[in-house]
This record gives sequence, structure tokens and C-alpha cells, in this order.
Amino acid sequence: MAGDVPVAAPTAQIDDRSAFEAGLDALEAPAPPRRPGPAKVFVRSVLPPVVAVAAFLALWQLAYSTGLKPSYALPSPMDVLRTFGQTVRDGRAWEAISVSVSRGALGFAASVVVGTVLGLAMWRGRWLRAALGPFVSGLQSLPSVAWVPAAIIWFGLSDAAIYAVVLLGAVPSIANGLLAGFDQVPPLLDKVGRVLGLTVLGRIRHVLLPAALPGYLAGLKQGWAFSWRSLMAAELITYSPALGIGLGQQLNIGRELNAMDLVIASIVLILVVGVAIELLVFAPVERRVLRARGLTVARGR
Repeated sequence: MAGDVPVAAPTAQIDDRSAFEAGLDALEAPAPPRRPGPAKVFVRSVLPPVVAVAAFLALWQLAYSTGLKPSYALPSPMDVLRTFGQTVRDGRAWEAISVSVSRGALGFAASVVVGTVLGLAMWRGRWLRAALGPFVSGLQSLPSVAWVPAAIIWFGLSDAAIYAVVLLGAVPSIANGLLAGFDQVPPLLDKVGRVLGLTVLGRIRHVLLPAALPGYLAGLKQGWAFSWRSLMAAELITYSPALGIGLGQQLNIGRELNAMDLVIASIVLILVVGVAIELLVFAPVERRVLRARGLTVARGR
């Protein structure tokens, strides 16, 4: 009828619609992180490894006290601690850490360059990927110590032999990590880059590489682990006073002297350096990358 007045929507429907839209907005907006208190951080992050180390030391001391192995083969934790402290005080530990970390950093940097270029080349060329892909994956599964005799024959007892082993151990992981990251990028992103007029290098730099960064970062982490293990294997075998004494060479000295306390102290140093680099370098970068993509959520439990 002409005189009818439009009836407004019921208030209940408006409230339901508003609540529904607010719920969708809440799903899209990231939840504000809640920082746990110091006590919760200690219980959740610090206490478990402390308890694990204490339990391991207790079992070690028990095995030593019961004479499970002769003392020259299984020293007590205190004997290893004294040897460890002595290597720190006389500077042998710091020298070995400096030599190995500098070698590891240089070898890993070269591996990143070579692995990234190889990964990009295999991604761009299907024939190249089909030809080299199985060999790169096979090299990734090959123990790094297998390359040490060949590297010594090729380069002699030199730093070049050590770096060759590091490269052969780390490059396949980095190249495969980059390929895995590119394979997980939606093809639509590459099409958007083409529509925007970006060149191949422009699409790789501004579109594909940022989208593939989580997978690439995983490859870098694995590449560092392989390079560190390869470095220790190379240092353990390519011993020469002219090369300096790294952690692997210090480990070999303990073996030659039949000093098990020095062997275990060197193993502890290798483990500590590897864990420290993981926690201080890769873990913060990984958290930042994942947080920027909304892939991590702060847990309040």
C-alpha cells in the first residue's frame, strides 16, 4: 500500500549480524601475544633441560662408580669437568673454537652462495633439475666423512681440503631447501609478478624468494648442520700443525693420547658451539620469519 512505512529490521537480527562480523574480524586479526611470567618461562623452558642434564650426569656417575668401564675409558664427570676447565683456562678451548667457527662460517657462506645458485638453476631448468636432482639428493644422504680421503688426495693436508668437504656436505641441503620452498609457492604469485611486468630476477627477488623463505630457511638450517658435521669430520682426519688446532683436531689429539677426559671435553665443546649457533642465529631468524607470516601463535598455557 502507498501509505505503508518501511519496517526496520529487528534489533535482534542487527545484533546477531554485528556479532557475526565482529567474530570474523577477530579471526582475521592476530591475537595479542601474552607474555608468560618468569616462573612459567623457567618451568617450561629452563627446567626440562636442566633436569635432563642432571639425570644424565647422575647415570654417568653411577656407571663410573660401579666400574662399568675402566677409568681410562670412562672417566668421572668431575675428571672431565677439570679437563674442560683446564682447556678453558690455558686458552686451548678458545683457540679451537675460534679456528673451527671461523672455518665453519666461511665454508657455510660459500655453501650458501653455491647452493642458492644451484637451486635457482635447477628451478629454472626442468631438464637440469631432472638431470641433477637425483644426484643432489644422493649427495645429501652421503656421509661427509666419505669425502675426506678424496679431498686430501686432491688438495693435500690444507684448508682447501677442509672447505671442499664442507661444501660437498652443505650445498645439496641448501639447494634442495630452496627448491622445496619454490615448489610450495602458489603459481598465482608468479603470474601476478608477470602481470606487474617484473623480470625473472625481479620475480625471484620480490615475489618468489620471500614466499619461499620458510622452506629456504629450513634448508639453510639443515645446511649449517651438515657443514658443521662435515667440518668436524674433516678436522678429525686432516690433522697438521700448520692448519691450526680446531675442535675436531683437538678431539683427535685426545684420541692419540688415549685421554678420554679430553675426548669427552672436546665433544662437549662441539655440542655447545652447535647448540649456541642454533639458538643465537637460526632460531631468532626463524621466529621472525614465521611471525611475519602469521604462522606462530603465542601460547598462554
